[in-house]
Amino acid sequence: MVKRFIAVLTVLLLLGVAQAKQPPNVVLIAIDDLNDWVGCLGGHPQAITPNIDRLAERGVLFNNAHCQSPVCNPSRASMMSGLYPETSGIYFLNPPPAESPVIMKSTLMPQRFLDEGYHVTGAGKLFHSGRQNEAYTPNYGGGFGGFGPLPEKKLSPFVGSPLWDWGAFPARDEQMPDHQIANWAEAQLKQEHNEPFWLGVGFYRPHVPQYAPQKWFDLYPLETVQLPAVRENDLEDVPEYGINLTRLKHIAPTLEWAKENNQWKPLVQSYLACVSFVDHQVGRVLDALDASPYADNTIVVLYTDHGFHLGEKERFAKRTLWQDGAGVPLIIAGPGMAKAKICGKPVQLLDIYPTLLDLTGLKADPKLEGHSLKPLLENPSGEWPHTARSSFGPGNVAIVSTEYRYIHYNDGSEELYDRLADPNEWNNLAGNPEKKNVLEQHRAAIPITFHPILGKNSTGHKAYTATEKRSQP
Repeated sequence: MVKRFIAVLTVLLLLGVAQAKQPPNVVLIAIDDLNDWVGCLGGHPQAITPNIDRLAERGVLFNNAHCQSPVCNPSRASMMSGLYPETSGIYFLNPPPAESPVIMKSTLMPQRFLDEGYHVTGAGKLFHSGRQNEAYTPNYGGGFGGFGPLPEKKLSPFVGSPLWDWGAFPARDEQMPDHQIANWAEAQLKQEHNEPFWLGVGFYRPHVPQYAPQKWFDLYPLETVQLPAVRENDLEDVPEYGINLTRLKHIAPTLEWAKENNQWKPLVQSYLACVSFVDHQVGRVLDALDASPYADNTIVVLYTDHGFHLGEKERFAKRTLWQDGAGVPLIIAGPGMAKAKICGKPVQLLDIYPTLLDLTGLKADPKLEGHSLKPLLENPSGEWPHTARSSFGPGNVAIVSTEYRYIHYNDGSEELYDRLADPNEWNNLAGNPEKKNVLEQHRAAIPITFHPILGKNSTGHKAYTATEKRSQP
């Protein structure tokens, strides 16, 4: 009996060891155009996001995280390749990663995990376009309608791009692609997986058109909506190059138009409604994970591709190197990590790829230009010698440290903001002689070389070209 007991115990111990060595699963939750209007980040006092907030309670919330470019395509290409736009040449809405020779010499994240024996799948917006998602995401589940459905006529009075529209539409959540993507994710998590899995869940809202069913608008009655804090004449200390780069050839409504047409509050309301709608879909994915056998051995990464302005710096949309354009929510939770902690160290989306390799026990890739966040996931207040870097075309770079955001434009003009004392970035300190050492430290992090611009004719290409022409003597 004793021998049989020892034998059974040995088998059970061996099974336990085998299970303990099972590599952790990965769930990426990508949200399109989400800024810091999230409860746990406090970007808007009325934002209702209970599900993103509860994920933050399970892991580490990085409140000083940044994208590598404030535009969908280059940001996503950078994160998935582990390379800066300055390295790959992809700065704007085109071309796809396959047209960057530098990226094609590397291995995109989904392919790397497939090569390592993971079951890799995803749905929705992970890369920029449907074709890219199909090409670069093995076992891709579909886009489920993307930015649709669309009404027969625009709901707003804005006559510009059909994507720039906002209002309560359609009638039911079930008609929204993001709801269907959450359905798909729930089904994936109910399946039996015999190997570790990499699951990408890419939601489209709150990207324009800012549509969500009426019940989400009801959370934010129009008469109660609070507008973001702005400062009159905020652009007086912004270099002309920076003003041109964020306005020339852009397609979003201007703050002046929004005020004249009484659309500023409706724009804020619709954005908040979309944020709460997509938060609900995030909650459905988290609930499905919690109900699965994989809950205790899965790394969850929630992030957005870039930020979004809703009147701050007198503008709407993205495509800026200020905090509202380049700052991103980032939450990482999983086994062995700190819980309910906030990390203020400067990190970036580029760090996600090397972090996941590190956390899953895979060999590091020396081509990746980010850094593993594992030390900060274990000790969020620990030492971190790195800065974060964003760009919008060659020569236009933001360098972010714990205390400062420094912006260098291609004509040599600069901005410097004290992130802690001036979170709205209202006071440009670049001309302050007392900040000479700070400027020099941040200037040292500007890349020496920039890959030539690839692609052509996107709004970003046009804005960059027009700004360069204006800056010529």
